[in-house]
Amino acid sequence: MVQRARRIATIPPYLFAEIDKLKAEARARGVDVIDLGIGDPDKPTPEHVIEALTAAAQDPGTHRYPPYDGLPELKRAIADWYKDRYGVELDPETEVLVLIGSKEGLAHILWAYVDPGDVTLVPDPAYPVYRTGTLMAGGIPHAMPLLAENGFLPDYSAVEPAVADKAKLLFLNYPNNPTAAVATPEFFATTVEFARKHDIIVCHDFAYCETTFDGYRAPSFLATPGAKEVGVEFNSLSKPYNMTGWRVAFAVGNKDVLAALSIIKTNIDSGVFNAVQLAARAALTGPQDMIAEMNKMYAGRRDVLIQGLNSLGWQLEPTKGTFYVWAPVPEGYTSKSFAAELLSRCGVNVTPGNGYGEYGEGFFRVALTVDEARMAEAVQRLREQGITFTGKKR
Repeated sequence: MVQRARRIATIPPYLFAEIDKLKAEARARGVDVIDLGIGDPDKPTPEHVIEALTAAAQDPGTHRYPPYDGLPELKRAIADWYKDRYGVELDPETEVLVLIGSKEGLAHILWAYVDPGDVTLVPDPAYPVYRTGTLMAGGIPHAMPLLAENGFLPDYSAVEPAVADKAKLLFLNYPNNPTAAVATPEFFATTVEFARKHDIIVCHDFAYCETTFDGYRAPSFLATPGAKEVGVEFNSLSKPYNMTGWRVAFAVGNKDVLAALSIIKTNIDSGVFNAVQLAARAALTGPQDMIAEMNKMYAGRRDVLIQGLNSLGWQLEPTKGTFYVWAPVPEGYTSKSFAAELLSRCGVNVTPGNGYGEYGEGFFRVALTVDEARMAEAVQRLREQGITFTGKKR
């Protein structure tokens, strides 16, 4: 047997692939699984976006290779979208790059900047790609703990100056997956100052920019004075427009950073299908009322879940962003054992917090991707099984 490359020797199985296996086993036993695990919107893509794809796909002109950095008309739509929402001026030619999903861009920017032994600053808990992408590039991910007492924001003063001076990239993600925490403009200003001081590129994952509740609007990192000088922002159509399977996203910001990312992309992929890019333009330029409707729906599900868990002993506050709820596990459980218990005893699938890093241990994540009735049923199953926050492991 040929030995695998060293770059994957330290990479654990992808979290959601493992969860899919456990769900499949439960369903094979006849369990009616309520899946609150992976964050995949359960509603369809807006009809006008589907119509735009259909029309574009009928045009033979879309069947050829796309421009490597994206269709000019989509890049212009992205720039206009940013200007309208955040007041951020972007040059479509040099400060916008179309991606095959933001996950792809987040992984590949590491290849553009990280050599073996280089350091990245990675929040913990966090979307796994920041850490695993660093390892695949041969780098060393340095964890920045996200603690409840700090509002799940990294404490830059806790990063040793010698480590910060070695770091090339800093990853952030607000509204945050998995904790649902949000960031303030003041925090982003502190981030810019920290990045300037230590010559670090900030990579802000803004995938949940539009998924916000109760009048809250998430600020763009790029709206921070000086942010474009030190970083880029990754955004996606997956969550706000229910387009997870379409694999179309974009990175915006510092032109030199995007040029480096583009070198990687032009050598390993050939861009997004032109018809999908035209559909993405239709999403950004077309009716936006569905976003408010989706957020109202998620807020309703959030309320059912949080009120239900609080009735079982949890003390959770309403979240302001993402479609996740991050909650502590009851005494006597690890993240993994509690998730396994919910699946085996209740037929409820949640994501164990330790899958997002060391500091995710002791928590579990719930995705608000089933309807209110199904969410209420999940809570009822816990109640029937006597699972409470104050309860001990049986």
